[in-house]
Amino acid sequence: QVQLVESGGGLVQAGGSLRLSCSASGNTFRFNSMGWYRQVPGKERELVAIISTGAVTNDADSVKGRFTISRDKNTVYLQMNSLKPEDTAVYYCMGRIVAVTGLVPYWGQGTQVTVSS
Repeated sequence: QVQLVESGGGLVQAGGSLRLSCSASGNTFRFNSMGWYRQVPGKERELVAIISTGAVTNDADSVKGRFTISRDKNTVYLQMNSLKPEDTAVYYCMGRIVAVTGLVPYWGQGTQVTVSS
């Protein structure tokens, strides 16, 4: 069983910074890709940033130039700078493996990020 545990969320003023971390425990297989998603009440979960094998990254347009994703083995980080109130959400870590049946995602429990204006 794989568990993903996030940390680093909290309350910050607009313009401030936070760094989220997510570490995997349990099965020691290596994730093909890891990333961060976020969700606000009443809306679908949306991609923030993802990093794949070979350090290829993909960021949502809304966070380009402000957020940076990085990875060390099965730990993924999200450095968030110049935070805006619209970045307020629950942030979820995701790790994805390639299984016989296809891509299988694993999710963390989420960490709240609140940006005050």
